[in-house]
Amino acid sequence: MSVKRHVPVLLTEVLEYLDASREGIYIDCTIGLAGHALEILKTNPRAELVGFDIDAAALAEAKEKLRPYAQRVQIYHSDFRYLPELDIDFSSVRGLLLDLGLSSFQLDSPERGFSFNQDGPLDMRMDLRNKTTAFKIIDTYSEPKLSQLFQEHGELRQARRLAREIVTRRKGHKIQTTADLRRIIEGVCHWIPQKGKVHPAAKAFQALRIEVNGELTGVAEFLVEMAGKVASGARLVAISFHSLEDRIVKHTFARLAAANEKPALVRLLTRKPITPTEEEIAANSRSKPAKLRAIEKI
Repeated sequence: MSVKRHVPVLLTEVLEYLDASREGIYIDCTIGLAGHALEILKTNPRAELVGFDIDAAALAEAKEKLRPYAQRVQIYHSDFRYLPELDIDFSSVRGLLLDLGLSSFQLDSPERGFSFNQDGPLDMRMDLRNKTTAFKIIDTYSEPKLSQLFQEHGELRQARRLAREIVTRRKGHKIQTTADLRRIIEGVCHWIPQKGKVHPAAKAFQALRIEVNGELTGVAEFLVEMAGKVASGARLVAISFHSLEDRIVKHTFARLAAANEKPALVRLLTRKPITPTEEEIAANSRSKPAKLRAIEKI
């Protein structure tokens, strides 16, 4: 599979908020194609990097890209949520990056089934070891469960009607491809393209992807645990691409920074989320929804 040029989102801002020129360990929890990781290693010869990803194909590309820095790199084919269990000197960690977005590498691979703009199987697994696919969800979830899924994870107004239509349609023919599902969504939502309006399939596909990969599970707990493990001065940076993720990060960081019965654990580096510049959006339209938030351990 050919890989298009990878453009890491908010690269300058990530390096700034990680304060990535310091000596020590930097952890990239979702390394993807290693855009951020590569820049940290290139610009800071005193940096060591620990990277995680559950996408084996992306990891293979990342390893190749980071080969010149192999002596300073450890990469794990694992969910970042297992990071606290590793034998890592967390007192030496200077920065942690959690990029919660879906990469162009995944979106541009029709066989992965992430994009409603390309016909492919209803898969959507980031980790191919996962037994749950989008097809399995579409084919087996009850109408109430599908409705709840589209409403809570997709924030789709027509969630109930879409769930009803899916259950009705699958009785006659299996809904097996992204194109099959897109046609159903467009029919239920009476979709007419309008400038500035989000395609309803984007919301429905987001909901399925979150469910398949458990994307929202344990994120808050992970951030709290890591904030407790790292030493004073360490920075945690999170990039989110939709409101559900951003809400989790925002509230978790605010809670950690609040001084109630106990002193605050961290200080907020971003009162409001950092978003891409107009120039970055023009160069990479997929960066538009990105929001960066950062904290520093006190």
